[in-house]
Amino acid sequence: MDISKFSDGELSEIIGLAWADDVSFEDIKKKLGLAEADVIYVMRRLLKPSSFRLWRKRVSGRKTKHQKLFRIEKLSVDLEGAGF
Repeated sequence: MDISKFSDGELSEIIGLAWADDVSFEDIKKKLGLAEADVIYVMRRLLKPSSFRLWRKRVSGRKTKHQKLFRIEKLSVDLEGAGF
């Protein structure tokens, strides 16, 4: 992936969306066309190593960053609430 094709503003937007708790990787893919691996690549290249490690720890397994995991969790909570 060549990040030089992005403007500073676009790179800033990618970083902001990646840090946001309520924006999933699927949302980023729809909005910017970047897969999760592309977002990780951008973050690895542009963040300081310690900031990248902190971000990865924060988003790894986070249900809100992965819509599929979020939907499964929401479904199980809904089912529990319904007495199942």
